[in-house]
Amino acid sequence: MTEKEKRAQGLLYDANYNPEISQELLACKDICFQYNQILPSHEEERRALMKQLLGKTGEAFCIQPPFWCDFGYNIEIGENFYANHGCIILDGAKVTFGDNVFVAPNCGFHTAGHPLDVEQRNQGLEYAWPITVGDNVWIGANVTVLPGVTIGSGSVIGAGSVVNRDIPSGVIAAGNPCRVVREITEEDRDRYRRGMHRK
Repeated sequence: MTEKEKRAQGLLYDANYNPEISQELLACKDICFQYNQILPSHEEERRALMKQLLGKTGEAFCIQPPFWCDFGYNIEIGENFYANHGCIILDGAKVTFGDNVFVAPNCGFHTAGHPLDVEQRNQGLEYAWPITVGDNVWIGANVTVLPGVTIGSGSVIGAGSVVNRDIPSGVIAAGNPCRVVREITEEDRDRYRRGMHRK
């Protein structure tokens, strides 16, 4: 079994010394560096390069630089995806975002984890577990999403949260570790509509 096959199965694999993985990692970092140097006004050039890098994109998306990822081909974004400055995606495993996902500044999505055993860790072994984010999710600033997590559709993750467990759909969740605070209700929808009609 190759190291990439081990990685795909969520097993420990050689993330540091395997030539194939190292070459892919460097190639991806070069593209990320190039992307981060493109003038903000050159939107079509930025979008074309991101379509080349990522495994799947919608037609409408915006990823503000600086942006960094490990491989790119393991990342799938839906329609109307928006990531603000400082997004980092460590995509040793698949990272999937649904439609209408908004990611605030300085968020990290980390599929990579390390063994607790020091000998295995010092050998450069890692594991990678997928992350899935549903449709219509808003992720606040400085959120960290850890390996193996699923965030359900329509949920909001509060700023500064560390998401180390699955979050159901339609809730506000926050904290370290991130926990469900409450469900999102009709009252939440009406709250801002009332404010828009004030004179």
